[in-house]
Amino acid sequence: MALLSLVYAPNPIFKQKAEPVKQVDDAVRGIIDDMFETMEFEQAVGIGANMVGLLQRIAVVDIHPNGISEPYTLVNPEIFWRSEEMQEHEEASLCFAGISAPIKRPKAIKLRYLDYHGKPQELAAEGFLASVIQHEIDYLDGITFLDHLSKMKRDLLNKKMLKHIKNHPPHVHSASCNH
Repeated sequence: MALLSLVYAPNPIFKQKAEPVKQVDDAVRGIIDDMFETMEFEQAVGIGANMVGLLQRIAVVDIHPNGISEPYTLVNPEIFWRSEEMQEHEEASLCFAGISAPIKRPKAIKLRYLDYHGKPQELAAEGFLASVIQHEIDYLDGITFLDHLSKMKRDLLNKKMLKHIKNHPPHVHSASCNH
């Protein structure tokens, strides 16, 4: 397993749609393992493949409910039902340094996907897990959390992010890292 390098905004990959995975094989499982390792290293709760420069419909999620790991591998995820009831969570992204915003999303969802072994699965998620899954699937669809905001708020946060990046350049992992 290896840490993958994050792609940082602004980058056109965040407006591109990821391609469906044709088959979950050892190569895809290797990518999934690396995505999980990167997510854990970054202390994140989810990563969409676009975030590590891959245009494949793969997302990994683990919100550690009650401090216990419950990882989800989501290959070719598709949400087929959303509740009318909405919820709001403060959202951020490893790839959009130094910014966050309250985002409203459906409180509950149902999705279909392939798991780590390529087996079809369905999942009903609600609360924070539902928001995280929607956030990661958005990445695969070329949408970021900022796209849920007004243009004025989005522009303000983009300026704040660029200032943050200028003052705190992101660390890109390489063979010379000592961690």
